[in-house]
Amino acid sequence: MSKRNNMQLKGQLKLYMQWPLIMSVLLAVINVWIYMVDLRAGVMMSIGVLLYILIVCVLYFYNQSTLYADLVQFAEQYGGVQNTLLKELSIPYVLVLETGQMVWWNKSFEEIIQGENTEKYLNKLIPALNRGVYPKHEEDRVEMEVEFNDREYQVEMHKVSVEGFSKSEQLLHIPEDQEYFIAVYMKDVTVMNSYIQENENQRLIAGLIYIDNYDAVMESVEEVRQSLLVALIDRKVNQYIGKVDGIVKKLEKDKYFIVMKKASYRQMEEDKFSILEDVKQVNIGNARCATLSIGLGLNTATYAQSYNYARVAIDLALARGGDQAVIKDCNGVTYFGGKKEQMARNTRVKARVKAEALREFIVAQDTVLVMGHQISDADSLGACIGIYRAAVELEKKAHIIINDVTSSVRALYDEIARDPVYPRDIFITSDYVKEYLTENTMVVVVDTNKAAMTECPKLLEMAKTIAVFDHHRQSSNMIENAVLSYIEPYSSSTCEMVAEVLQYLVEDIKLSSVEAECLYAGIMIDTRNFMNRTGVRTFEAAAFLRRCGADITRVRKMFRDDMESYRAKAEAVRKAEVYRKEFALAECPGDIDSPTVLAAQAANELLDISGIKASFVFTEYNGKIYMSARSIDELNVQLIAERLGGGGHINSSGAQFMHITMSQAIRKLKQTIDTMIEEGDI
Repeated sequence: MSKRNNMQLKGQLKLYMQWPLIMSVLLAVINVWIYMVDLRAGVMMSIGVLLYILIVCVLYFYNQSTLYADLVQFAEQYGGVQNTLLKELSIPYVLVLETGQMVWWNKSFEEIIQGENTEKYLNKLIPALNRGVYPKHEEDRVEMEVEFNDREYQVEMHKVSVEGFSKSEQLLHIPEDQEYFIAVYMKDVTVMNSYIQENENQRLIAGLIYIDNYDAVMESVEEVRQSLLVALIDRKVNQYIGKVDGIVKKLEKDKYFIVMKKASYRQMEEDKFSILEDVKQVNIGNARCATLSIGLGLNTATYAQSYNYARVAIDLALARGGDQAVIKDCNGVTYFGGKKEQMARNTRVKARVKAEALREFIVAQDTVLVMGHQISDADSLGACIGIYRAAVELEKKAHIIINDVTSSVRALYDEIARDPVYPRDIFITSDYVKEYLTENTMVVVVDTNKAAMTECPKLLEMAKTIAVFDHHRQSSNMIENAVLSYIEPYSSSTCEMVAEVLQYLVEDIKLSSVEAECLYAGIMIDTRNFMNRTGVRTFEAAAFLRRCGADITRVRKMFRDDMESYRAKAEAVRKAEVYRKEFALAECPGDIDSPTVLAAQAANELLDISGIKASFVFTEYNGKIYMSARSIDELNVQLIAERLGGGGHINSSGAQFMHITMSQAIRKLKQTIDTMIEEGDI
């Protein structure tokens, strides 16, 4: 039988062509019923039915070939119409192979490539559309935006299966395991994006500007000239905001509310918020220069939310020491300025207020859990001991959470753990936290304000009452649910802050000699034997601890290095690399006890070299790369550490790196330094 005779209809058309046969069967059934009613009528009906069937069969088989020919011709014409429509489609369309080779495109695509159709591969025309972005499966759809010939296109790609193509097509062979095309649609969105960008630039944002040290500046100038100083600062602020087409409203003597377009913010971003430096130049005889803190709220759905973001940003700027701009949006926080350390305040009013608040919270609870940061150091342990003593003096149970005891605090830890005066469970690990956690448990975090850096981050999610004491500048991932937050970036150490609070917390508080030595050790280590970041309040706190029985000579003996550690530190200093003639980079061996502590000590040693503005020492510990950064007063290493995902203090910071090698971490630091120098941040 020929192939033509095997041709058959299918689908709805086949059913439509079978209706005459179905009607014939129906008429035959009716004919039988008529026979039962009347024989003569049935005979007449039979003649009519047979005649109908004969005509239907003749017409069906006689016109079958003509019908097939018409259907084939229609399909051919329909395919031609489809091809013409696709060729004339206003959306650029191209088919490519897995290799990126173009096999077919329409006129719209030909128009946008502007005569470059001699190129066979799509990725050579548009580099962004390379094999790496092609969809991997038929159900996948890849959407992306690309730029080509100064136009922006929204591109959509998906796989089109052509299984059996090579068997039916003689001109082009495709391997059977690759019988598919990548269909690429390109929609010109240049105009739409320009409208979106224009609308975004016109969006209003709210902001706040505070004068950080208003009272101190006013006290440093003659009374008759104070109004002139205020007027000059007001003028600077108004001129700067007016220059970017914004509005300023003075709320209080040292607070301003501003409203501006988002495009105006971009201008301020380009000049790195020059108002921060301009205000410092205002001088009419005042001994102290004024500094500003700026908070802006961006990318919000409502103006009320923008103002709330601005309030969070200004609080963060003040907590970080002021003299900087903080921009908060839905994606995170950005910092500008803050290159210099804020001058320490001699007043202890804030310490007294925080002490009273801490006493109220502790009295209302049954148990106090204290913890510092991971890889505990002398400042962290000393502050924990101080808070422990405060809780005990207020007749509350207290426990200190510490997981890994490093060599730097081993001597102090062992002395307290062996002393029968203290309960056996004074030190607990994070594994046993749930046994001590109740509805009336307070958690106090010291020497860090990052939840992920604490000894037990999960505890912060379970506890209802949390207090934070820290001397590091706040970052965007700070502990957010704290009921009490005492963060002083200009303090030398957390032990200094706790020593001040203890004097106001309980009248005539009694510290044992070992507790006083723990707090004293924290201050001594963080200040490098009182040579770094020390102020009047630092020595007052040290004097208080000496009165409580701290033995300076004993503390110094506790923190002497063994010969192996000293050699390792000396080796790190010997092999240090000087980058850009100002930055010392070194690698500390990780096969010794407490390599992170040794890295910090090596970083301090490198600062004693003439010409070195900042030192960075790397070490590997527990599968991570740790970086210790130190400076004296010429450079803010915290800005560098924050670029690398870390943080800390202005001249004492650090960062951690995961899933990279030591050489990659050092290379990443060098790239960050280069970028910050180019941008003017260093």
